[in-house]
Amino acid sequence: MNYFPWLTIVVTLPIFAGSLILLFPYRGNKVIKWYTISVCIIELLLTTYAFEYQFQLDEPLIQLIEDSKWIKFFDFSWRLGIDGISIGPVLLTGFITTLATLAARPVTRESRLFHFLLLAMYSGQIGLFSSRDVLLFFIMWELELIPVYLLISMWGGKKRLYSATKFILYTAGSSTFLLMAILGICLASSNEPTLNFEISANQSYPVELEIIFYIGFFIAFAVKSPIVPLHTWLPDTHGEAHYSTCMLLAGILLKMGAYGLIRINMELLPHAHSIFSPCLMIVGTIQIIYAASTSPGQRNLKKRIAYSSVSHMGFIIIGLGSISDTGLNGAVLQIISHGFIGAALFLLAGTSYDRIRLVYLDEMGGMAITIPKIFTTFSVLSMASLALPGMSGFVAELIVFFGILTSQKYLLMPKILITFVMAIGIILTPIYSLSMLRQMFYGYKLFTVPNSYFVDSGPRELFLSISILLPVISIGIYPDFVFSLSVEKVEALISNFFYP
Repeated sequence: MNYFPWLTIVVTLPIFAGSLILLFPYRGNKVIKWYTISVCIIELLLTTYAFEYQFQLDEPLIQLIEDSKWIKFFDFSWRLGIDGISIGPVLLTGFITTLATLAARPVTRESRLFHFLLLAMYSGQIGLFSSRDVLLFFIMWELELIPVYLLISMWGGKKRLYSATKFILYTAGSSTFLLMAILGICLASSNEPTLNFEISANQSYPVELEIIFYIGFFIAFAVKSPIVPLHTWLPDTHGEAHYSTCMLLAGILLKMGAYGLIRINMELLPHAHSIFSPCLMIVGTIQIIYAASTSPGQRNLKKRIAYSSVSHMGFIIIGLGSISDTGLNGAVLQIISHGFIGAALFLLAGTSYDRIRLVYLDEMGGMAITIPKIFTTFSVLSMASLALPGMSGFVAELIVFFGILTSQKYLLMPKILITFVMAIGIILTPIYSLSMLRQMFYGYKLFTVPNSYFVDSGPRELFLSISILLPVISIGIYPDFVFSLSVEKVEALISNFFYP
């Protein structure tokens, strides 16, 4: 048991600090922004120190747990914990949220509400990744909806209301399935009803009932991941959202769905997951090919990047479907890797928009000479997106490949077939990635625009780009740092699956 409520402080600090923004008198947009950045930095330092403190105790990471009764009437506890699978997303959340807040230019309209919503999202995301109670997991899941809806509808583009409405309909509708599945698991326990993750993981359910629960959870997580065909809200949302919001969506929000598939579908419902794993392999493969084929046809820059995110999430689905230590470790690494790369691409897309005020690729061109620093960083991170060796994406996708080939669940021919189709998707990735660079930065189109001189990346934007690029390269060169955190928990989780 933990000696100090580090996790409670980490989860509640952002939303309480954000509430002070609404209560205190207005002091100017810059003051509010730097107050929010300070809260994010303090939160990130507290999170890092909490894990360092835990290591000093020489205890397993799973022991970083806090448990206290909240509502005794139906055994609802404030139960938080961190293990090898959740530590990566927690630290990723702190890092990306800090950079997204720093990236946003001072908001002139409703600045206090904007920064409060960013901090409310921060609490919800950290709370979800550290929840060890199923109902608390649902509460944190729902805490995301209203902040994201308001961030899109109030500070988005011309079609922001349509995109925000589509987002809330998809995610709130899928949350109904999540709540029904949670109540089902609670009431179907063989002993007394329980919401505790650890106790639920040791429960056994009839196979038919477990399949029903699995489908309910899967629908909710498939929308958030997103998984084809429940992905259509994502391009519209990214196309209209403020780029700091896009960084949070691509870097963290999508990972909530993938994390839910690991934490609940795999850990609590292993028998059903084993039954549905071939379907996951097929769906993930289709998703990679479909999104990689659709992305080149997108005129909107942010929508093209959004479809690349859908394609990369397919590798996570396949890694989960492989039911192997290697495949699951690859999926966890892909969650971290794409969190950095996706957020970085949307940062650079927003930085480019601030200069040229254009969103359609066929209207761009010739930017390489006028803004060489943005061109360089955009090119390097696009290479990371197409899994260039030496970058984190390459290692993650390679490990997922090995996970398929080493899986004991599938015969040799199906494994070779899936690997072959995945390889086609990897071939398609450079097509949309490199064509995006060509349309934006090469040619002479913008030279025909009067006064077509643009200010290059400043110190703040260069710092943000390098801050994201460094972990992408570091993980690509030394991925064992991530694996050392997750390998023990992954082995324990995979040990629940048995094959003849």
